[in-house]
Amino acid sequence: MLKIRQPTTRSPNEAAPRASRRGFLTGAAAAAGAIVIGFRLDLGKARAEGADLAAVKAQPNAFVRIGADDTVTVIVKHLDMGQGNTTGLATILADELDADWSTVRTEFAPADAALYNNLLMGPIQGTGGSTAVANSWMQLRKAGAAAREMLVAAAAFAWKVPVAEITVENGVVRHAGSNRQARFGELAASAASLPVPQEPRLKDPSQWRLIGQRVPRLDSKMKTDGSAVYALDTRRTGQVTAVIARAPRFGATVKGFDDAQARKVAGVIDVVAIPTGVAVIARDTWAAMKGREALKVTWDESAAESRSSDAILAEYRETAKRPGIVASERGDAGAGIKSAAQVLEAEFSFPYLAHAAMEPLNATIERAPDGTYDIYAGLQFQTIEQATAAAILGVTPDKVRLHTQWAGGSFGRRATPSADYIAEAAEILKASGAKAPVHLVWTREDDMTGGYYRPTVYHKIRAGLDAKGAVTGWQHVMVGKSIMIGSPFEAMLVKNGVDGTTVEGASDTAYALPAYRFEVHNAREGVPVLWWRSVGHTHTAHAMEVMIDELAHAAKVDPVAYRLSLLANAPRLSGALKLAAEKANWGNGQDKAGEKGRGLGVAVHESFGSYVAMVADVTAGTGSIKVNRIVAAVDVGIAVNPDIVRSQVEGAVGFALSSVLRNRVTLKDGVVQEKNFDAYEPTRMSEMPVVEVHIVPSQAAPTGIGEPGVPVLAPAISNAVFAATGQRLRALPLDLAGLKGV
Repeated sequence: MLKIRQPTTRSPNEAAPRASRRGFLTGAAAAAGAIVIGFRLDLGKARAEGADLAAVKAQPNAFVRIGADDTVTVIVKHLDMGQGNTTGLATILADELDADWSTVRTEFAPADAALYNNLLMGPIQGTGGSTAVANSWMQLRKAGAAAREMLVAAAAFAWKVPVAEITVENGVVRHAGSNRQARFGELAASAASLPVPQEPRLKDPSQWRLIGQRVPRLDSKMKTDGSAVYALDTRRTGQVTAVIARAPRFGATVKGFDDAQARKVAGVIDVVAIPTGVAVIARDTWAAMKGREALKVTWDESAAESRSSDAILAEYRETAKRPGIVASERGDAGAGIKSAAQVLEAEFSFPYLAHAAMEPLNATIERAPDGTYDIYAGLQFQTIEQATAAAILGVTPDKVRLHTQWAGGSFGRRATPSADYIAEAAEILKASGAKAPVHLVWTREDDMTGGYYRPTVYHKIRAGLDAKGAVTGWQHVMVGKSIMIGSPFEAMLVKNGVDGTTVEGASDTAYALPAYRFEVHNAREGVPVLWWRSVGHTHTAHAMEVMIDELAHAAKVDPVAYRLSLLANAPRLSGALKLAAEKANWGNGQDKAGEKGRGLGVAVHESFGSYVAMVADVTAGTGSIKVNRIVAAVDVGIAVNPDIVRSQVEGAVGFALSSVLRNRVTLKDGVVQEKNFDAYEPTRMSEMPVVEVHIVPSQAAPTGIGEPGVPVLAPAISNAVFAATGQRLRALPLDLAGLKGV
């Protein structure tokens, strides 16, 4: 049913209203002229990427509000951490609605999994896996189309004319025969009383005015002039700040602490123990940090991880010598390798990586007079975050209201299955007696040393070729710590001991390898790990694509042609590869790359339902690599906003380049060594190559682009280094010190 809602302009710096979520849905405010459109898309349980979301039935979800002032507010159920999904999602709905883009606004949805679940994740509200546009595509088209039909019906009733004679364009409803017209805002209140069409007519793609076009991002101005309110900007009346002293080694716990000197620091209010350490609460961030410096904590390290990174990796190498869990198998890889004319072996190692988002983790929590709670943060897994906080505070989830704020990056870090930093904020508020709103702040050093890294991983591959260079067998062993084992998602994502997020991109390779065996070992070590932008694909794509390149070289076949011969049954991957090669002038490029020590490398990979190929133009010499140019081709189905697609690929190159060239998180006797950007240096503007992004034309449903640009960068660069120097650099980051001149 269509309901009315008063427009809301409250900022996080104003007191939160105490109306319940039920009040939001059923409260009538017809005079305001605001409408809320709802739909149910019932998938039953989580569906795999590529599910036919167009076939699902309707269910009440609220996605659009039209105000009496003609503003069209799109309710966004996903976190926007810079990837631009607020603009993309609003574009989908606004096009079907025929709204005037200049009147479109967005608002983050409250926590309500029944209304705002991620349709590709199941009954959970959350953002991740590059699913925001993919899962919302039909949902928002239907919402926009239904709202449009309701406005038309309201006009037809008022003007006593047939619905078929009415047109809608750019926020105006018109009837040419009677020369009447009305703005959306004028019709909103009357449209609110009408039933919601369950199967509204969707536009033909030829009628789209916004989808597929470059429309201005809705967040650009506010982020440029500073008016956008990020989680770190949140200020509540009487708010205090907390920082936490955490153990220097993962797995250590508080044995005891002396807070006498900390309490003497001007501005320090309280010191409380929580499960992850000792929190210092103060009037401001500086006082809290100084208080933490004065705090004396004794740690129980009896169960702590005390090994160094090199020792952990050495153990992985030994583990790889033993049989693992078979994650994927077809044919007899062992027999294929025994019959091969030549056999190639390669090892690949990957370090821990920090997310290093520009805005460190933070969250503000306060208790309302009625015993309910409000949380303000860059919330990425709202359902988990709400439930976690509620459990700690001893209330039901409906007593915890979440207010999603703009987030300055995440790359996976804000989406923890344990809701770790939200849990910390709740623990501090509880331990301090909830006397004041608490703003928990992680410093940059906290962020770098606090764990939840991309896992360190080891791959070992043996592959055989026949006399003609065709693959006869491929044996692949991987060792790494599972992200999902031991998490609330284990039952969903770990099958027969195989964590799908660990092996993705290799166990399901699109290459037509006649005999293939992929084994995985789930390492046991004490470093907390988490998905990092593109998750398992961060390492599987590199191992697969560099090894394929080595096979092409051994077979004396052009690397692009060799890949295409193995991708006959993967037309979209082949299409992206062909486009990237064409735009990079691949046929001539390898012979005419330029000066000595310059070469081209290629890689192609599917992740999150999207297909990306990259050609890297690299100059390499003694101890140095310069990436001159990246030519990318992407197939993301319908590109809702091509400019955002290009921006995300460009951003992926900038994000991943530093991990290709230098970044790693290392442990020395269990203690993290990289504590800030001086030791974990992001990509500099001066390092950025020219990036060209070409979008494969498609009429397929949209897929994601936040992550798929990351996996192919490292192997494309590594393969280009080989083309330039004849030297294979397999481990990441690339070993510049071992690179010789040519």
